[in-house]
Amino acid sequence: MSRPASAPPPLAASAARRRRPLVSLTPLIDVVFILLVFFMLASSFLDWRAIDLSAPRQAGAAGSLEGALLVEVRPEGLRLGGAPVSGEALVARVEARLAEAPDTRVLVRPARGVTLQEAVDVLDRLAGTGVRDLSMIGGPQRAQ
Repeated sequence: MSRPASAPPPLAASAARRRRPLVSLTPLIDVVFILLVFFMLASSFLDWRAIDLSAPRQAGAAGSLEGALLVEVRPEGLRLGGAPVSGEALVARVEARLAEAPDTRVLVRPARGVTLQEAVDVLDRLAGTGVRDLSMIGGPQRAQ
């Protein structure tokens, strides 16, 4: 059952006879592009967790600050009315104040050196307590 030395092996002969067809990537790229366009158009880019901040109606109009809570966001921590407070205690004290007076105004003042994300985190926590009148203020900072 041995083959003569002059005959090529059967696998090599069949591989030489049929060539593999070239696969074009163009249809695949077209499909990926169409899917990309579809998902871009079908997606919503609105952030449902947005915090609504309103600009003052007049320049320099601060409104009534009487009875307002001042929350200072500093690099070393939070302060409520000048006294250091933790995040959980801040939320508890604001909720207690809102139970007494639901229209309490809450002002958030980030200090120099505080990242925007830290200020937004505080605003987000306060918005979760149900504060209706929430403002972020700036202005001259006292020397520390």
